[in-house]
Amino acid sequence: MSLSQRLTELGIELPAVAAPVAAYVPAVVHDGLVYTSGQLPFTAGELPATGKVGAEVSAEDANRYARTCALNALAAAADAVGGVDRIGGVLRVGGFVASTPHFTGQPGVINGASLVLGEIFGDAGRHARAAVGVPVLPLDSPVEVEVTFILA
Repeated sequence: MSLSQRLTELGIELPAVAAPVAAYVPAVVHDGLVYTSGQLPFTAGELPATGKVGAEVSAEDANRYARTCALNALAAAADAVGGVDRIGGVLRVGGFVASTPHFTGQPGVINGASLVLGEIFGDAGRHARAAVGVPVLPLDSPVEVEVTFILA
């Protein structure tokens, strides 16, 4: 089954590639890999929420935003390589959670990204990962995710 067929089976429609908010490109292809820039949880060009996880944003909502970030990353990678069916798997996920000093659930938040990539890619979606708490992210986003994909 192709990746595009798998997305259809899961009822997932990839979003349009989010426009960069500074001087960078959404994804770069090098040596059989696709590196995405950090993706915010943009939906229809807007952030669904701003603020810190553990204060203005719940961990459950942030988990959903991490999922959106991963789908935005997949869209950026697919655009860079000429289609989603050229993506073969996931090598690494880097997740950043803007959180209060006492919030320690960053791994659970970034699971939103990891789990959707696992649903989409199956075993090829198993990846190395970092889930890091930070004081602030661009545009006061609660979550940012970068993904390194493997070409098919």
